[in-house]
This record gives sequence, structure tokens and C-alpha cells, in this order.
Amino acid sequence: MHPHFRKIYQDPAYAGVLQIIEEWADGVLQRKGEARKFIKEFQSTFDSSMWELYLNRALIDLGCKVDYSKSVPDFCVTGPGGYRFNIEAVTSGKTSGAGPQNTFDKRDFKERGAVKLAGKLRDKQKLYRGSDGKKHPYASLSHVRNQPFVIAIAPFDSNFSLFQNNELINMVLFGLAPPVLEGPDRGRQDKISSLPSTGGAPVPMGIFTNESYKEISAVFFSTVGTFGKAVVESKVDSLVRATRYRRMHKDKIDQGSEMWQLGESHFELGPLRYLKTLRFDGGDAIGGSDITIQRSSYHHETHLDGLQVYFNPYAEVPFDRNFPWPAEVALNYWDVERGEHLQAHPDNALVSRQIFGLAPHLLLQLLAGNGFARLN
Repeated sequence: MHPHFRKIYQDPAYAGVLQIIEEWADGVLQRKGEARKFIKEFQSTFDSSMWELYLNRALIDLGCKVDYSKSVPDFCVTGPGGYRFNIEAVTSGKTSGAGPQNTFDKRDFKERGAVKLAGKLRDKQKLYRGSDGKKHPYASLSHVRNQPFVIAIAPFDSNFSLFQNNELINMVLFGLAPPVLEGPDRGRQDKISSLPSTGGAPVPMGIFTNESYKEISAVFFSTVGTFGKAVVESKVDSLVRATRYRRMHKDKIDQGSEMWQLGESHFELGPLRYLKTLRFDGGDAIGGSDITIQRSSYHHETHLDGLQVYFNPYAEVPFDRNFPWPAEVALNYWDVERGEHLQAHPDNALVSRQIFGLAPHLLLQLLAGNGFARLN
């Protein structure tokens, strides 16, 4: 059994998590063959099932209905106003037989993670096209043809996957290297056209900057649509470390506000409640991030917090830009003429989140790792 399944199955403290997951699953088991699949996969591989359950609940919160009579793709959706589209869900999992990760090389982690995400998107494109001899490609299905086709992908390939925010998916879809974080070139992002696979072959990056993936209308992405989302929604007593994007026009900031002072600042807001702010001058606005380390009773996030949507400007069937997205969903576009990533990210958008036990040594590690003075 997967360790997360063991927790919700055996640990009374996680009874509330089981209830949350059951709510997410509303309707899913109506799909043909789904019950048998979940009996096996939810207990063993777990992550891919959790991602589908997360998406099922997310679609409800988006005001959508799912036609569970269709066995493929994963979600045949009717949105507000009768708008119809299809979603195929996928995760990038750990390599079979991979051992525990005791060391961390940031560059290697990012390159391997981006290559895995690209590979999974390629697999789903082949499924849509009918490549490799598939007899009934998605493109041939009457309920898929001439409708937007969305791939919903989440990274579970590494123990560090939940820390990656959107850097790797930006590499894959828009060909953007991670931004420079320090020095005079802060914020600069170089272009990257490919990364080497494990066998050395080049894997294309920037697949939404040309017509190579025109079958895909959009990508849904999140690093927080995980078991941790169910834990925080059920309010299991724990420590939560979360990072949120911050951006505010200067005319809306109170003069002398400590929370918006430039640079790095640390605040103890109360017992088991800490805040680290990173701020930089962005012309007419101040941008940056908030990192909170706090007891779960102080933490709040909606089910849609952390969901990011990427639109393909070269899609044969574009996703409707007038779809009524809730405020917490982060939207990403590619400006074809200028070759730029356009972000419509709301202030306070959730970027990443991790759950830890309440053990004192874990709190001290989190504080020390985020620049807080060591407590006596």
C-alpha cells in the first residue's frame, strides 16, 4: 500500500481526509471500469488517482459538469453557458525502481523534471493523433472532434517536485529558462530550445511557441492538487509551508508598510506563525512572494488555489479566453508577436505548499532553512 493510503485507511487522525477525498470523488466511479481501476491504483500508485480526484472536484468548483458515460478522455466537460471541452489527465511519476533520493542537484532536478513533463505531454499528443498504431485515436471520437482538448498534468516524479512552482512547465511550454534571482540581471529569463534526454537525444522545449502541439488547446497544471490539498482542507493538525505570489501597485500600498518594504524581511506573527517576505521594485508596482510557516489552523486555501492554466496560441481549436475563471486561478499566455510570457496571476496566488508534522525539530529546520533566527 502507498504510505498516504495507509494514513487515511489506518490513522484515525486522517478520518477527515478520507471524507474530503470521498467528496472529491463524487461521480467519478460512474465511469465504466473506473471502480476496479481505483481499487487497485488508489491503494498502490496513489498519486495519479489523487490528481484525477482533485480535477474532478476542481471542475465542480469551476461550475462544470462531467459526462461520466464517456470512458475517454478522462473528463468530457460542459462548462458555464454550455461550453464543451475535454480533459486528459496525466502525471509524471517516479522512474520504476528508483531508490530514495538523499542528494539534490538543482540543475539536474529541473532538467530531468522538464524532460519528464515534456514526455508525458508527447504521449498524450500521440494518443490524440492515433500515433503508434492506435485504432481509435481521441481525434476520431465524435465528442472530442472540433472541441478544445486540454491536458491536465501534475509532477510527482521526485520528492522535490512540490517545490518547483511553475519553472519547469514554463520551460516545456514557453521555452523559458528559470529566472535569474539575484544581481543586476534579476528577473531575466533566457530562452531554451531543448534539453537532453537520459539517452542524450534533444527534447524540444517551448512547444507552445510554434505549431508542433496544435492539437492541444491548453494545459492545466498544479503542484498542489495533491494529498496535501486534502490534508489542509480537512484541517489535520500539522505545519504548513506555503509560498504565494505577491504584486501590488504602489499607489495601493500604505506608506511605510513593513510588509511591502524592499528586500527580505522576517516576521513572527504569533505562536507557530511565521512570515518571510521577498520584495523587489517593479516600476509602478512592487512584486515578490510571501513564504508562510504556520500551524494548519492559520492556513487557508481554496480547492482551486494553485491551479495554473496555459493557453496554446497555435491551437487548432483554441480554448475560450472568456471562460469565467475564478479569481485564484493563474492564467498564462504566449505573446506570439513579442515572444513573451504574459502572466495574469492574481496577487496572493498560491505557488507551492508542503505539509510537515508538528515535531519541534521540523519547525526549527523550516525556520533555519528560510532565514529566521534560530530559536533558543
